[in-house]
Amino acid sequence: MLNKSLILFLFTSFIVAPAANAEVKLIATGSLDGKISDLSTKTSAPLENGVPGNLLGGIGSGLAYAGSNTFIAIPDRGPNAVPYNSGVSDTTSYINRFQTIRVKLVPSELGTALPFTLTPSLIDTTLLFSNEPLDYGTGAGLGLPSGVPALNTNRKNYFTGRSDNFNPTQISTYANNARLDPEGVRVSNNGEHIFISDEYGPYVYQFNRNTGKRIRVFTLPSKFAISNLSPVGDTEISGNTSGRVANKGMEGLAITPDGKTLVGILQSPLLQDGGTNAAYTRIVKIDIETGVTEEYVYQLDNIGTSVKPKYPTVSEIVAINDHEFLVDERDGKGLGDGSKAAFKKIYHIDLRNAQEVSNISGENNLVGKAVIKTLFLDVVAALTQNGIKQEDIPAKLEGLAFGEDVVINRVKKHTLFIANDNDFVGTIMPDTYHSTSVDNPNKFFVFAVDTTDVPDFVPQKIKGGH
Repeated sequence: MLNKSLILFLFTSFIVAPAANAEVKLIATGSLDGKISDLSTKTSAPLENGVPGNLLGGIGSGLAYAGSNTFIAIPDRGPNAVPYNSGVSDTTSYINRFQTIRVKLVPSELGTALPFTLTPSLIDTTLLFSNEPLDYGTGAGLGLPSGVPALNTNRKNYFTGRSDNFNPTQISTYANNARLDPEGVRVSNNGEHIFISDEYGPYVYQFNRNTGKRIRVFTLPSKFAISNLSPVGDTEISGNTSGRVANKGMEGLAITPDGKTLVGILQSPLLQDGGTNAAYTRIVKIDIETGVTEEYVYQLDNIGTSVKPKYPTVSEIVAINDHEFLVDERDGKGLGDGSKAAFKKIYHIDLRNAQEVSNISGENNLVGKAVIKTLFLDVVAALTQNGIKQEDIPAKLEGLAFGEDVVINRVKKHTLFIANDNDFVGTIMPDTYHSTSVDNPNKFFVFAVDTTDVPDFVPQKIKGGH
């Protein structure tokens, strides 16, 4: 006879790890060329590394539904894949921005491999700035000019990706630092504002959608900040014992359908929770009206090691309703990394009845307190089943958003969009799996989700969808 402990183990395993949902199907793919410019012609001058300052790239770092057939897509801190100055981790004075994308999703012609055809188009580029003065790097000792953008005016101080744009006397969440590494984005229900989370602070900012002006700062608890700042990521990690890991801050951001709550998730565990190789990262709920926060813990399946440092990554979170969410957990393998994609999975979580952990610190103390997660979609399996080779799956599938419903065989389906961050590299040079160079565009993958898979789904209704 099985003992009680074994029975409990088997029962628990059955609950937390069911198979992925068979009804989530790929229905369309689309792309925007990774070698073209965005619509901000004033930023077209070459950056410090020679890359044009308005290259259209990285736009799948964050993806947000904006109503109707429109999405907001954000690049991260800019082109830093070209080595030029290790003193700033090869970052540049790329001005942070968001792109407005219009998508056309229509039934495909007979004989087409996928049932729908997706055609995205860029319709607007909006630069992000503050009316208040910001702290930029001087470039002293780095062989660089000042980090102040040439486009700055007295009332427009632009955020940029250069890693030395900070005040060294302040902790990393200091709101007047000019450096910003956007990774999560959502749109307010009135359609007038966007919320952005980042990895440098980690910051959570509110911007005017029409102008790009920052209008509000949501201050996260000091446990998320580091106190010894450096423009070099490895130096930041070694110089701190608490706070976010360098370049692994607030990676994902959700907004509840009622528009009242932001829910962010860190890419990797805090240093005091074990850092990159640990098992538990944090989810932060932010009440938009009051700024009050709550914290929950998410257990990583894909735990990294010193041998496989690219593995422990959460890239995005999106709301199903006010307590259920989808989380994108992935490796860094695939096109752009010269390897084969292996682990890119979407999990379902529920914060209802989850334990609040804001007063709990340390990996060992978080054991048993993680939200329950179930596999919702194995993205690698879904794409390979549709003829996409593992080495051609983008390494960084980071943007996640629900879109407009579609009808397939007279049945209504929800759409789930997944987008990549191509690191501003529009062409991949020959590698182990590609004998010639290949295009590396800004890709979009659209999945159809049956209503039975998310029975309590509540769509976000955004006023005046463009």
